[in-house]
Formats: sequence, structure tokens, C-alpha cells
Amino acid sequence: MAAQVELERRVAAVRRFNRFYTSRIGALHYLGSDFSLAEVRILYELAHRATAPAAAELGKDLNLDPGYLSRLIRGFERRGLIARTRSTSDGRRSHLALTAAGRAAFAPLGARSHDEMASLLRPLSDTDQRRLIEAMQTIETVLGGGATPPPFTLRPHRPGDMGWVVQRHGALYAQEFAWDERFEALVASIVARFIERFDPSRERCWIAEKDGEPVGSVFLVKRSKTAAQLRLLLVEPKARGLGIGARLVAECESFARAAGYRTITLWTNSVLTSARQIYEAAGYRLIDSKPHVSFGHELVGENWEKAL
Repeated sequence: MAAQVELERRVAAVRRFNRFYTSRIGALHYLGSDFSLAEVRILYELAHRATAPAAAELGKDLNLDPGYLSRLIRGFERRGLIARTRSTSDGRRSHLALTAAGRAAFAPLGARSHDEMASLLRPLSDTDQRRLIEAMQTIETVLGGGATPPPFTLRPHRPGDMGWVVQRHGALYAQEFAWDERFEALVASIVARFIERFDPSRERCWIAEKDGEPVGSVFLVKRSKTAAQLRLLLVEPKARGLGIGARLVAECESFARAAGYRTITLWTNSVLTSARQIYEAAGYRLIDSKPHVSFGHELVGENWEKAL
């Protein structure tokens, strides 16, 4: 009898939390869009995965009936939002990815979700934010049967991050390319200008974290009414290979679309081969290049651009 009473008490507690969660940070804010909740879940997964999943893999992860999932995917294909590519290792399998139109359709949903979560976290102290995230991870682990947590998370910048961005750029570029302290001074001027002129409706900084520590960054800043600029993409060596760089670049694109920009530009140097590969894979094209002497080296600067 006592065990049954305790079970009922716990059931009531879970139901109470479920109602609270749904009203505060659940999925209801998606239902005002033109997509169903299941459709938004598919778009979200495809927008945030580092590699294109097979349909069976996606259905398993989202716990969707294969027939229902197939109908949703066909509907997306008819609307030009999803494209299939045949697997190179297994001709019977195909992988799913968002088209440019699909990313454009998801962008306002992703931006709205991001802003709602930021509004929820902003009033909380740093300690309470960490407690909340840890509690969520506990729920995910327990109900997921010990499922592996995502390898990294993204969050907006907060006090202290700008110093980390400057220090890590200075240290890493000195270590990997022997650039002198003038590069660190350039990064410091960029982040100072970002903070002084920050326009949250049109600009963003994302910090990637792994195991509670920052491991990456990127900035999207206003260049004109129609053009945004991607700046200061960085991924720590210990966190490379997880898809962090590609995800940070994708977040910039999603936000830029939602903010109404028509193009994203960026400036880089030819020696930064890993970053250039990420930009090229994301659909950026090289506009022009020009030799220059900076940071103690002869370099070739490059301007890249992507139309949205």
C-alpha cells in the first residue's frame, strides 16, 4: 500500500513538471508556424546534425513511425525543402539534408527558439543557469537509459567570454602559424567594437562548450542593411573533428536569414585551410584574394561571400 501511494505521488510530480515544462520551455511555441510539431522536429534535426542522416536513423532517433516519416519527407521533397543523396557505401540507402530553401524555412523557427531560450536564461544567475542545465542533462540521461549526451553545446556570449576569445586566438595562432601579438591586438579591437555597438536584433556571438568549457566561437556582425559578416571562427584543437566549426557557420547563416540579410561575407587567409574547407562546404565562394604583410608574415587575404 505504501509503495502504491509513493508511486502515485511520483506520477503526480512528473505530470506537474510536464505541464510546467510545456508551458515554459516545451514545444508549444512551434505550433504557431506553418509546420506541424513532427515536421519541425525533422527540420531541427537536419539543420543541426554535422552529417546527413539516413531516413531510418532519423526515424529511430525521433521515435517516428517509418510510414509517417516517409510521408513527411515526401512532402518536404515536393516543397523543395529536403534533398536525398545516395549513400556511397550502400546504394540501398539515401541520406537526407536540407536544401537552401529548407534552411531558409527553418531559420525563423530556429531564431525564435533561440531567443525564447535566451530570454528564459538571461534573468538567472550563472550558478542557477548551470544548475538548470545539469538538471536537464540528468533527466535526459535517466530517461534515455544512459544515452550519450551531445558532444558539444552552443550558447550566446556572456561576461568573460570576450577575454577568452582574445586570449585563445592569440595563443592558438601563435602556436599554429607563428603569428605575432599584432593579431591578438586585432582580435581585441574586433570584440571591443562588437560589445560597444552590439545590436542583438542583427548580431550574435556563439560560444561552443564541451564538458562545461568553451572550445569554440564565432561572431556575426552587421556590415550593411543587407550584408552580414562572419568573424572570428575558432575551434580548440582538442575539440576538432566534432563538427563544431560547421555548426557555428550554420548558426550564423540561420540567424542571418531570420534577420533579413541577403548575403554573408567573410575575410580569411589562404593558410587557414581547415576554415576554408568549412566555408566552401557551406556554400561560400571565393570572391577575390590579395597578398599582404601582417602579423609578421607574408599572407594572402581572401574575401568570401554567400548569397542567402
